[in-house]
Amino acid sequence: MSTPTLKLKPPFRAEHIGSLKRPESLLAKRKELDEGKCSYAELKPVEDEAIRGIITIQREAGIKSITDGEFRRHMFFDGVFDNLDGMKHVKPVPMELLMDYVPDVAAFKELNFKGADSYLCVSKLKRTKPFYIPQYDALKAFTAPEEHKNIKITMAAPEWFHLRHGEYAYPKDVYKNDACIHPSSPRSSEEYFDDIATAYRAEIKELYEAGCRNLQFDDPLLAYFCADSMIKGMEERGVDHEALLNTYIRAYNKIVTDHPADMTIGLHLCRGNFKNGMHFSEGGYDRIAIKLFKEINVDCYYLEYDTPRAGTFEPLKHLPPHKAAVLGLITSKFPQLEDVEDLVKRVHNAANIIASGEPKRSFEEALNQICISPQCGFASHSEGNNIDENAMRAKLALVTQTAKKIWPDA
Repeated sequence: MSTPTLKLKPPFRAEHIGSLKRPESLLAKRKELDEGKCSYAELKPVEDEAIRGIITIQREAGIKSITDGEFRRHMFFDGVFDNLDGMKHVKPVPMELLMDYVPDVAAFKELNFKGADSYLCVSKLKRTKPFYIPQYDALKAFTAPEEHKNIKITMAAPEWFHLRHGEYAYPKDVYKNDACIHPSSPRSSEEYFDDIATAYRAEIKELYEAGCRNLQFDDPLLAYFCADSMIKGMEERGVDHEALLNTYIRAYNKIVTDHPADMTIGLHLCRGNFKNGMHFSEGGYDRIAIKLFKEINVDCYYLEYDTPRAGTFEPLKHLPPHKAAVLGLITSKFPQLEDVEDLVKRVHNAANIIASGEPKRSFEEALNQICISPQCGFASHSEGNNIDENAMRAKLALVTQTAKKIWPDA
């Protein structure tokens, strides 16, 4: 077996997470669609125009991992489970089917948030149509051939609905119960995630065949395992959180192991970025760092690091030499710009900690493993954060400016 090597370009020194602020014209037209006042055929030209514009904004800011801003989605996690046979759309979702220990569920219940929708498994899961390939193909049509390999497709986390619905995620007559969710079950079953992995692998294979070389899983749920509140809630309910985390890691590895050598697969963790930048959890990566960095077979990590709620850089000492860390030092939640010199110092501090890890490496080698980005997208929810287009442009330009100050190859 060959020794794994560090992959860069992608990720690029100046990165972003994927979602970008939608123009008002697009939001208004999608509202018409939701209200039954227009067809998708009427919406699509508005989407296309907005995406052409957001591609230009990325180019002007020096961003090379071009996305469509997730303009064809309502939420960042759209695309997989709404296209997967065996999943049923439930609106409104009964509150008793949601696990109180999940930080975003707890927040919504505290706010008396009603009318939310969700997806529940009702039969065996099977991919019978593409998830993101139409979005990738559309981006290819709007970009130059030399940009196609850099186009980034962001994907929903495989455990998205499993964590929030717990024992109600699927019927026990469809899949055997997971021991970590059902303590009385005699053994754990992997069948549910086996079928999910099969679906993702098929999607990734077809994306690769279409020319995609840059994928990013968006997974705030893994960061929830850093939150004391969720761990405490799981223990009170009898859920084995360590076994559950291991289940999710195995699911990822079934999906990404043996992916093509010239495809970069990244994993983004944050603590929530709902309407107006609302976050849901706090806690450093310390609790999960060894498993996160050493056991999940991805190439890079996009890590929230814009506020103290994400903890210190100490967990980065567990980052192996063949993996990159994209540090989310610039906030997408507010328009105020960070200080370039402070950002440079933070990157150097992170490099020193990575260099001190095992195996030890030089500061220069550690610095080469780092890229920078905003901590999350600018519009994980279609309505987006409290930041306008000009401020978003300034933030993206700041990412590039800072990267060029640190790395000669930025």
